[in-house]
Amino acid sequence: MPSSVIRRFTYKPRSRALDVEFVSGRLYRYADVPPELADAFRTAFSKGRFFNARIRDHYTCVELEPEEPEDPWAL
Repeated sequence: MPSSVIRRFTYKPRSRALDVEFVSGRLYRYADVPPELADAFRTAFSKGRFFNARIRDHYTCVELEPEEPEDPWAL
């Protein structure tokens, strides 16, 4: 089910970093997230509820600069 709060997220198992981008465009990296939790987040029916209950305020995070998509016409 699409989330009305979370646009997308990625998980980096080697560093245990979970990057969450919100529909507002803000991007956060959550540190030391166990792979089992990231997998449960991926399969959760309600991503927003899962995030609020199990990730937000449970893991250290930093705000990242959103990545600009590459412009194929840029020089």
